[in-house]
Amino acid sequence: SVDSSDVENPGNNLFVTGLSSRLTDRDLEKHFSTEGEVIDASIVLDPWTRESRGFGFVTMATLKEAERCIKYLDRSVLEGRVITVEKVLPKDC
Repeated sequence: SVDSSDVENPGNNLFVTGLSSRLTDRDLEKHFSTEGEVIDASIVLDPWTRESRGFGFVTMATLKEAERCIKYLDRSVLEGRVITVEKVLPKDC
């Protein structure tokens, strides 16, 4: 049902793309902490090479903070790369 997906994804999960391969989870967390409290920041790694796949996920403490990140950090520069920040879309059931 619609209700359960709202609980799983209250809108504070962000999808970040355009990341430099040198970036660490810590760098990502630091960049997003300018707009609020970061609950989790993780870069997706290739399971075989352990290298960054150039995208990751950030979970902010509140919806309001997540929206600030989209407003102020989308198209911002991180490690010389322009990144994009958008909400993670709820998975289709």
